[in-house]
Amino acid sequence: MGRFLVIRLTQGMLVLAAMSFLIYALIGLMPGDPIDEMIAANPHLTSADAEALRQRYGLDLPITERYGNWAASALAGDLGYSRVHSVPVLEVLAPRLVNTLILVGSSVVLAVLLAIPIGVYAATHPYTRTDTAVNLMCFAGISIPPFWLALMLIILFAVILGWFPAGGMLTVGDGGLADRLSHMVLPVATLTLVTVGDYTRHVRAAVQEQIRQDYVRTARAKGLSQAAVVWRHTLRNALIPVVTVVALGFGNIFSGALITETMFAYLGTGKLIYDSILGNDFNTAMVALLFVTLMVLVGNFLADTLYVALDPRISFASRSA
Repeated sequence: MGRFLVIRLTQGMLVLAAMSFLIYALIGLMPGDPIDEMIAANPHLTSADAEALRQRYGLDLPITERYGNWAASALAGDLGYSRVHSVPVLEVLAPRLVNTLILVGSSVVLAVLLAIPIGVYAATHPYTRTDTAVNLMCFAGISIPPFWLALMLIILFAVILGWFPAGGMLTVGDGGLADRLSHMVLPVATLTLVTVGDYTRHVRAAVQEQIRQDYVRTARAKGLSQAAVVWRHTLRNALIPVVTVVALGFGNIFSGALITETMFAYLGTGKLIYDSILGNDFNTAMVALLFVTLMVLVGNFLADTLYVALDPRISFASRSA
């Protein structure tokens, strides 16, 4: 266990270091910088003043040297300030990260809870009308763009029916739990619908593969019921590849929440990245993107941990080999 943790921690730090440089380089290559924004906002600012500001903030240095200065400050615990919000980046990012974790976590849990029974039923009733309908719905869910689905849900449930708010996180003057939950319904439904189809297809395929194994035939020969064979024996082994998909998909959903959060004006990490890039607040955007990378690494670690829990043949020693 200790060796496994050391290896994964080392790998995670190397990935974060590499991603931090790539993100910093890509953002540094983007046209414009905060000084250009200051020039546009203040017509009395001369080119000499702008050059002096660039020297003051180190924007005239080569990008590798600028990255080294940023990395040294980050390792010391100073992630810089948000240009748009005029506060330390972590003060802006922390509540947004919590909001995104709630949004993404809720959608993943709902998608898994729906995908498992639907996928198992489709796998145990192959090539029936129900199985065909499930496959069609899965392909439809995978194919629908999230922004279009979000628009359709807003038009139907917020504009036409008026059941849920069209956006935001709370109603001004209310802010209670019921009000916050009502604001979360449509964004959670959007993320759930675009992911449940993929999960269902993987559950169906994994269960169908396990049903053909010898241990399933042995269990049936012992007189176990169909429900016991499927839910107690087959499903546990079938969940191993599904865990991989869900863990990797967690990172994809986390990063893909940018579209959903922007469509619903949900104050999460994705919308923070979007607003920061539009506002030339590159420091905030970079730190937020690094936290998204960290969430992907955490998802992979949780997948490795669940492998050990689901399959007794797998141990932490084998995962670190």
